[in-house]
Amino acid sequence: MSTPQSSSDADTAAGSPASPVPDALLPSAGLWRRLAALLYDAFLVFSIWMVMGFVLQFIVGPDTSQLVDGRVQTDPVLDVIVFIAEVGSAAGFYIWFWMRTGQTLGMIAWRIKAVSRTGGLMSLQQGVLRWVLAWPAFFALGAGYLWRYIDANGDALHDKYSGTRVVLLPKGSRPF
Repeated sequence: MSTPQSSSDADTAAGSPASPVPDALLPSAGLWRRLAALLYDAFLVFSIWMVMGFVLQFIVGPDTSQLVDGRVQTDPVLDVIVFIAEVGSAAGFYIWFWMRTGQTLGMIAWRIKAVSRTGGLMSLQQGVLRWVLAWPAFFALGAGYLWRYIDANGDALHDKYSGTRVVLLPKGSRPF
């Protein structure tokens, strides 16, 4: 007489994959996937900025800019408000997604995920540090991203200093 098998035992015996690989053990994501996900997310962030600009124009009115000697001049206070709103919304977009699921929409499309060194979701402190350090890593001619070719684990500089890593998910993985 045989003992009944649980459904997971039956699935494993039938040849389906066993439990998923923990995020901490997944390989590091390549540079081109990271940049492609960044491009996808840039479209989303820019669309957020356009909606914010429309709402701001609706609130303050269209008469806040004027043309002087062929140059558009805007109110300096309004410029500061727009800049702070854009930086805050971009930071909020990335940090919220990284803390909630580890993936932005662009990262889902390219099957990559930002996780803490231990493989779990990153903390608020890690997310803020990663976002702040990613800017100079990118704008210093990409040196922070190119660091991944020197690093033994394949991590970019902002990942190394924030205690995070970006991993490549297996082909059959589901984002949610």
